[in-house]
Amino acid sequence: MDITPPYGYQEVVPLTKDHRVVLPVDGKLPPVFHGMMVIPMSYTEISLACHDYPVVFVSGDQGKTAVAMAVVGLEQQKNLFVSPDATWDRGAYVPAYVRRYPFCMTRVNVSGTEQPERIACVEKRAISSKGDALYDAKGEPLPVWENIRKLLFEFEGDLARTEAMCKIIIELGLLEPFNMQAKPNEGEPFTLSGMYRVNEQKINGLSSDKLKELVQNGVLPRIYAHLMSLSNFARLMTRRANQPKVAGKAGVKA
Repeated sequence: MDITPPYGYQEVVPLTKDHRVVLPVDGKLPPVFHGMMVIPMSYTEISLACHDYPVVFVSGDQGKTAVAMAVVGLEQQKNLFVSPDATWDRGAYVPAYVRRYPFCMTRVNVSGTEQPERIACVEKRAISSKGDALYDAKGEPLPVWENIRKLLFEFEGDLARTEAMCKIIIELGLLEPFNMQAKPNEGEPFTLSGMYRVNEQKINGLSSDKLKELVQNGVLPRIYAHLMSLSNFARLMTRRANQPKVAGKAGVKA
């Protein structure tokens, strides 16, 4: 059995009732997120995250497929939403991808064939005899795991809706690549590349039937939330200006 860990995770293993897991305490952000510059977004989250982050699309195959991402940094290994006390900025929306850690739902490969069902997994390095129990002596889930499990399944279902949304946007030919070029008051200009956005003019060229479909399936409101969110690059620049400067080019990688 082969399990591919999600973006940012190191090594995950299937969760069992016997596992004791070290959970984040006092809102402390696991180190894995300190260096992330993009965070995966789910369908429902886009309308929430658009107030705080640029929400863009990232593709590893030149736009044939894409995923929605919130941009949280402008240089590699620099998350601008990590507060000095190692918590996520309390004034911003905390992505579910962050809140679910060290757990995840993932598919497994058996003899090279991906299985259709997903299983609950946990970051291997979070397993410890000093960690928290998730089940009682009778094998019944404890409240802490009930809450986490609810988040995991809801988030996984929402990611499936995001995948369907991205497929629709791509099939309609709405995506286009773009770069964010910045000229800070101090330091050298730099470019953030590897991103895709929806071309608004192409939306205007859609037939009334296609537009109606986008409204009815909830995709159109999220497209406009994405477009409006792009103005948040200016807010990221302001955050960057208040932190140590790092010159050079940056690229967005999923």
